Amino acid sequence: MACELEESTKANTQFHIIAALNYGGQQDITQACKKVAGKVKEGLIQVEDINNNLIEEELETNCAEYPNPDLLIRTSGEIRVSNFMLWQLAYTEMLLVDKLWPDFEESDFMEALRSFQQRQRQRQRQRRYGAQA
Repeated sequence: MACELEESTKANTQFHIIAALNYGGQQDITQACKKVAGKVKEGLIQVEDINNNLIEEELETNCAEYPNPDLLIRTSGEIRVSNFMLWQLAYTEMLLVDKLWPDFEESDFMEALRSFQQRQRQRQRQRRYGAQA
């Protein structure tokens, strides 16, 4: 199945699906802070140099060449992020689906994308990322 999926999507350039196995968002942020603290201790940076960009550079997920997710599809009827990519989900749209992951089909994925597109069209503006309109 994995080889078939890889082969059928190898030319895709617009969508990226990231699966994080044995990953914890809190642990990722904690280890990033420890790395930054180590740089301060070694005198490589000053406390005043610490900012969001510096912490983000130390996240395990920073090795991915993809931007932060635009959409998180949360299956199984859960209404929480479950320690998944806590830093990266700050401005991510969420879609909560009352269906278990093994039962999530292509038609469900297509519906999720349509829902996301409708949200984007309704806004007709760029994300504000916390800024006032």
